[in-house]
Amino acid sequence: MDLSNYIGETSSYDKKVMLEVKRPKSWLKSVVAFANTNGGKIFFGIDDNDKLLGLENAKQDSEIISEIIKTKLDPIPQISLNIERIYNKDFIILSIFSGNETPYYLIDGASRIAFIRIGNESVIANSNQLKNLVLRGINKTFDSISSDIKIDRASFSKLKAVYYQKTKKDLVDSDLISFSLVDDKGYLTYAGALLADERLVYQSRIFATRWNGLDKANSRLEALDDKEYEGGLLYLLQSGEDFIKSNSKKMWKKGNEARIEYPDYPEIAIREALVNALIHRDYSEIGSEVHIDIYDDRLEIYSPGGMFDGTLIQEQNPYQISSKRRNPIIADLFSRMNLMERRGSGLKKILDNYEIQENYNETLKAEFRSTQSSFYIILKNLNYKVAIKNGDKKTAIKNGDKKTAIKEKQKALIIQFANEVEYFTINDIKELLELKSSRTRELLSLLVSDNILEAIGENKNRKYTLKDTN
Repeated sequence: MDLSNYIGETSSYDKKVMLEVKRPKSWLKSVVAFANTNGGKIFFGIDDNDKLLGLENAKQDSEIISEIIKTKLDPIPQISLNIERIYNKDFIILSIFSGNETPYYLIDGASRIAFIRIGNESVIANSNQLKNLVLRGINKTFDSISSDIKIDRASFSKLKAVYYQKTKKDLVDSDLISFSLVDDKGYLTYAGALLADERLVYQSRIFATRWNGLDKANSRLEALDDKEYEGGLLYLLQSGEDFIKSNSKKMWKKGNEARIEYPDYPEIAIREALVNALIHRDYSEIGSEVHIDIYDDRLEIYSPGGMFDGTLIQEQNPYQISSKRRNPIIADLFSRMNLMERRGSGLKKILDNYEIQENYNETLKAEFRSTQSSFYIILKNLNYKVAIKNGDKKTAIKNGDKKTAIKEKQKALIIQFANEVEYFTINDIKELLELKSSRTRELLSLLVSDNILEAIGENKNRKYTLKDTN
């Protein structure tokens, strides 16, 4: 193993200059934290300045490590111990694998302590994190737990209406059991309670505020508008979207072929951000809620609970992040209704839909930030300090390379969508990219001419699919 590959990186491993035998907690807490989260490695023989010092007796140290883990941890996580000789020096690499018997505890005297990994630190799990570890250990998630609410106390008219609108299929009572919204004894799971018309889960709320200025205390008139919404997730999603639309603008100018629109925030980005906040938040945190804060220059959406796997979103590439769902039952149903990406690419979709806007530049890129207990999405106002005037050469968006790049990005998004569905219509693409009919037809015609798409049918019955190249 080339240890130089690990120098400077600390998010998925720790480095120890030597084995602490008298104070094993200094490294055992990392063993526990890695087992309770995504796994990791501990390197013995490397100091904090990444200097390769080596160990005097690596074989003896490895035996001590194995024995201490057996006596100090419960349950015992899966590990592997390897001795590596580099530059005539011996090093120990302790690999800890993510476990299925969580929570893993460090036995410290009369105490049992569970640690988790947050960024590059091993920290004591709080009560909510400990609950989630217990659920993971019994292969359950919060939304799969049965509540004490009988099915006859709930109605699902909103869910049934949206389900039919999005899928053209009726959602019947037996589906409530099939989709794990109701258990076999007639009680709602928490997924069912969160999707019912009524407010059955106290923390199913959104607090929304339009602030006056760039922060929460800009002047004597601090808030221009504020609302509190309580109820099922579909009601919250619609209410959140409506609040943002009513407190933002959509500018436009006349183009050569059609009107060119300049929204403060792309509608698809708003939808994805709200869905992310409502679906992936931690509902086990009593008294919590999603917050929507609109300022002059940005829109911030906060949701309780950090990344489900304990990582920090700001340390990851949002284009490549894997999907790990805190509430998989709710997420699956939203996916069936095409309200979220099945493959967990919602953050990528936000970035993509910003990039295709006419007045986008890198300073307006959406931002994602998380801690161990919170997640933030910051959408920049595309029209902040921008005066788009018809015919004004200084402020009008120029033709040329930028428009070509936007067109290519839009074509790429259509191809990506075509890979996810078998057939689609012009209206599907209009909704996906928020374009006028003329621009949508132009893009589809180009893709057909390039032998990427195939058009089937005529006029209103026309559908598109990826062309079979076999």
